[in-house]
Amino acid sequence: MKNLYTLNRYIKKYTHLLLIGSIFILISNIFALYPAEYVKESFDTIENSLKKDNPNIKYELFVFGTLILFFALLKGIFMFFMRQTIIVMSRKIEFDLKNDIYKKYQFLNLFFYKKNNTGDLMNRITEDVSRVRMYLGPAIMYAINLIFLFSLVIWRMTSISPTLTTYVLIPLPILAITVYFVSHHINKNSEKVQIQLSNLTSISQESYSAINIIKTFQNEDNSYKMFFKSCKEYMQRQLKLVSIEAWFFPLIIFLIGISTITTIYIGGIESMKIGSNVTTGTIAEFIIYVNMLTWPVASVGWVTSIIQRAEASMQRINDFKKNNNIIPNTNLIKVKTIKDIKFENVSFKYKDTNIQALKNINFQIKKGKTLGVFGKTGSGKSTIANLICRLYDCDSGKILVNNNNIMDIKLSGIRSKIGYVQQDSFLFSGNIAENIAFGKDQLLYEKVYKCAETSSIHEEILSFQNKYFTLIGERGVQLSGGQKQRISIARAIYTDPEIFIFDDCLSAIDADQENKILKNIKNQTQDTSTVIISHRTSSIQHADEIIVLEKGSISCRGTHKELMESENFYSYMHKEQTKKNNLYL
Repeated sequence: MKNLYTLNRYIKKYTHLLLIGSIFILISNIFALYPAEYVKESFDTIENSLKKDNPNIKYELFVFGTLILFFALLKGIFMFFMRQTIIVMSRKIEFDLKNDIYKKYQFLNLFFYKKNNTGDLMNRITEDVSRVRMYLGPAIMYAINLIFLFSLVIWRMTSISPTLTTYVLIPLPILAITVYFVSHHINKNSEKVQIQLSNLTSISQESYSAINIIKTFQNEDNSYKMFFKSCKEYMQRQLKLVSIEAWFFPLIIFLIGISTITTIYIGGIESMKIGSNVTTGTIAEFIIYVNMLTWPVASVGWVTSIIQRAEASMQRINDFKKNNNIIPNTNLIKVKTIKDIKFENVSFKYKDTNIQALKNINFQIKKGKTLGVFGKTGSGKSTIANLICRLYDCDSGKILVNNNNIMDIKLSGIRSKIGYVQQDSFLFSGNIAENIAFGKDQLLYEKVYKCAETSSIHEEILSFQNKYFTLIGERGVQLSGGQKQRISIARAIYTDPEIFIFDDCLSAIDADQENKILKNIKNQTQDTSTVIISHRTSSIQHADEIIVLEKGSISCRGTHKELMESENFYSYMHKEQTKKNNLYL
């Protein structure tokens, strides 16, 4: 239960709802006692009228019937209020908890996301939070209801006949224990069903996403067999769960039957004793009380199971919330404009793979200048972009922005001034205009059109049937690679950054369009600095300075002309790439 204690700060926020809900539970249970009493009075009135003629019996029974309906209605009204307070409280806490988890996700660094899979992260904010809500809502509500109802009914039954009360209550603990064990097995098998359902969903998702590959390799049969096998396993687990659930209601009805028979048998014996106050109406009243207690007592096992699951889920949530893989954002120096960025002896190692990505890197990006970063795959090019955006912090050395350590500058102040276009041109579900305007709160269509023109995608968008309102689907599946890259570039331009970082994002664009886009950006933003990361020399040959990375270190630097005057990796690759391009002409 120690993990559930961390929910107290959320419960305190909505204590008023919990207290009001508890009062409604108490009132509804008080009203629930009256129908049983009037049923007793009705039976006793009928029994007495059989012994002695009662001309008003119809009127009396009508009054009793009306009172039974009246108090049942009052009970129902307060049960409605009960759910509108306690269940609403649980929903509000669920809302707060999900937002807290999502905020935590936003501040965690990329190491965390590399270590954890997406499905597991989704479960924290969906499945685990839902289980905690079940504890905060139904579990607490039924527990409070059981305490009040049990106290009131036992008090009422004991005041009538302590002996009959004792015999009637004997099966109820057995019922609670039985329900607990059955619920435990149901939950255990439900977990297995959920796990298999996740596997089945993953197979389906992969198949739909990779349908082109499946068809190309003519692997439809194997794909179907894999799905069929997973689906069959899911069915078998479901059938096992159904067979266990089938025991639930028969067991409850059986034990209710025992309590009812016990009430009639013991009640009948008690009623025959001289001076006993047990009547036919009393037996009927006790049967109603037994039925009133049955479901709350049966819920003890269910509530216990909910609490156990909520405890496990809250432990996973707490473990996640204690995670300290965040980018520190404490010393908040505000930067109005970025004049220059310096790397001084910067080194960086990826902790998850232990790969030394950068070693003693030194360079400077001056305002309005273009820096080219060239190197093989895995040479550390993208790491430089990630460090500039402070998606990671360097292990040693310093990154200076206007001669201030980047770690002392407010994160949002840095990132809001950078337009970063990554290798993977990720587009969100929605239309084209929304994707271009993603980086700002306001969608200005004139600005969207201008950004699209700068990235040489405007004319192609106008050729689409719905133009800028074209739904591009999940990850932009309806667009070509080049179109996705150019929309990603337009998205970066829309934010009016002071520094552009193009991380190998021009690979699906031909050389002419590439030069046109870079020229458009330069013409519109004279003071904007640009970092072009590429493995193609044609993309960076016009840069003011080029640094060449080999195994995380700078092997050479200079302008394109300077680098071509000596024998180095850059000049060698430029000659090789030029030869290949000439072959295709």
